[in-house]
Amino acid sequence: MVNSNNATMGFLLSKSMDANFKKQQEFMLHNSRLQMERQILMQNQMRERQMAMQIAWSREFLKYFGTFFIMTTVGLTAGAVKRKKPVLLAPVVPLSFIFAYQMDSAYGTLIYRMRGEAESIMTSEHDRLDLPNGTPTFDSIEKARRAKSSLASFLEK
Repeated sequence: MVNSNNATMGFLLSKSMDANFKKQQEFMLHNSRLQMERQILMQNQMRERQMAMQIAWSREFLKYFGTFFIMTTVGLTAGAVKRKKPVLLAPVVPLSFIFAYQMDSAYGTLIYRMRGEAESIMTSEHDRLDLPNGTPTFDSIEKARRAKSSLASFLEK
């Protein structure tokens, strides 16, 4: 009779432990999911901030380059008319391409066209994105760390 009670108690205790273990696993899975979602959101916010800084830089650069372009174009045009040398207008052509690119970068649709091209590359030319020697693995990183660690301890001697 005592063995039967012990077996029943052991079974109940085991069942309770299994339920607690299952709850613990669900809790850990939920926490890891939350952590991953937070990491994804943080990385996306960092990417958005970097892109905003890039666009702001393009707009700021455009102010300076636009001023330079206008002053250069006016000066070269005045010089070409005054000296009757149309060749003086030659630098305006490449400068106008740079100015147009900067305008497109700062206020135009360049970013959308680049995104579309990037998406196309990712879908149809994915092999161009492969890293040399493939994606780093835990083993390759650990091997490099150990090599560096043993080299550092060797140099200290």
